[in-house]
Amino acid sequence: MPTSKSIDKIFFGIVISLVIIGILMFISASLGILIKNESKFWGVLFNQMALGVVGGSIVMYICWKIDYKFWRKWSFLIFIISIVLTLLVFIPGLGFEHGGAQRWLSIGPISLQPAEILKIAFVIYFASWLSWVKHRKQDFKFNILPLIILLGIIATILLKQPDTKSFILIFVTGCVMLFASGISWKYIVGIILVTGIGLGSLMMFTPYLKDRVKTFLDPSHDITGSSYQLNQSMIALGSGGLFGRGYGQSIQKFSYLPEPQGDSIFAVIGEEFGFLGATILILLFVAFALRGLRIASRSPDVFSRLLVTGIVIMLIAQSFLNIASIIGIFPLTGVPLVFISHGGTALFLALASIGMVLNVSKYQKVTINE
Repeated sequence: MPTSKSIDKIFFGIVISLVIIGILMFISASLGILIKNESKFWGVLFNQMALGVVGGSIVMYICWKIDYKFWRKWSFLIFIISIVLTLLVFIPGLGFEHGGAQRWLSIGPISLQPAEILKIAFVIYFASWLSWVKHRKQDFKFNILPLIILLGIIATILLKQPDTKSFILIFVTGCVMLFASGISWKYIVGIILVTGIGLGSLMMFTPYLKDRVKTFLDPSHDITGSSYQLNQSMIALGSGGLFGRGYGQSIQKFSYLPEPQGDSIFAVIGEEFGFLGATILILLFVAFALRGLRIASRSPDVFSRLLVTGIVIMLIAQSFLNIASIIGIFPLTGVPLVFISHGGTALFLALASIGMVLNVSKYQKVTINE
């Protein structure tokens, strides 16, 4: 079968559409900041546009020009560097606390969450490892054991911060990649059960996680405290009706929704564009997942297939985790909506990973009639 010589234009178009929606909704959702603090608004906007959109677009272009085999060659070093960066958050003067969590690293004028880098580094390294042991995929010590070791290292670092949401995303992505490598589903079920028991025990003894589960089970529980965000999100979504109030017309983003430009931005979208607009956005994410996995299925080798699978699953799992928590069908996680929510560094790294997928898409196998 011949291979394509250009990037997957449909996948690229879907990503560009999501980024444009993200720019428009970020500006609208940030108007609440403008009313309270104009200088903060311009600072947040500059970070999102300069680092996230402009910087992300540049790095996306660079990554789609870099042959995907480059990432396999340097995968172990990339993973080690990401581990070191994530550990630096515990060093006074470099790491700093926000919202009760030690997750941020300050490097000059830039602040970032190293966990965002760790997520991509994990995908690259695990794809490289699985492609190396492809002929021993049913051997416990070459597939299951490495994943358990990697998850153990990552859990030790992330749960100390604490950053449960990033660990869950890495865990889900790792299991999907393992399944995509051809391993028996029985092993996957075993890992999920053991990890599920561990996370369940963690929730029982961690106050903030316990509160989120209570909020999920009973949204009326502590409506001025732990249930406040969920209740305000439901008010925003309900008041949007079928067609919404109109762009920029959200009321909840002014002093009601916490972080309307952050992990609550889907509620603003629902309020301004209604059920129809929210559904269209969800369908765009579904199209993103389907087209991305199509690229993975036509990738030229095991590494590229697992790399694309890992990136697409990581991004789509995060997006649907955000949406599910905002509409109340999953406990609140605090994960941002990919391409949409505030976070210049997160958008920068998401677009970098998209560049890797686009590079692989140049080598995907195509049928003659295409």
